[in-house]
Amino acid sequence: MKRWQKIENASVASTGNIIEKTDNPIVRLIMEIIQRDSQMHYRVQEMIADSLQTKTLTLTPEELGEIWDKVEKHIELEKKTVQLAEEALTALKGKQMVVQEYLLNYLLEDENKHNKILDALGIIKKGLYPYG
Repeated sequence: MKRWQKIENASVASTGNIIEKTDNPIVRLIMEIIQRDSQMHYRVQEMIADSLQTKTLTLTPEELGEIWDKVEKHIELEKKTVQLAEEALTALKGKQMVVQEYLLNYLLEDENKHNKILDALGIIKKGLYPYG
């Protein structure tokens, strides 16, 4: 985990360097997205490393049950964002708006990722731990 974190830190520095060297808003946005993802990856890796060395990580179905109604409401929001992204992509089809399609595809993929990790929480809530 520590080696991986060093790479994530290098990624944050690298994207920062690119941001400093360009005024192009598209490139800057993409580098900012990657930078924030790398920062979050670092936090996740830190939690994993801590759990292996000192702190036990637990998440029980009961703990999830206490807040599951709010999670379900959030799942519905995520589904709406996927639908909106798909509608926007359909509206742009054939209009030669490559950058807009590129950004919409990024958003769609990210929203689908949110749905996937929320689905995995549902598996934990049922008492089964996902793998893979």
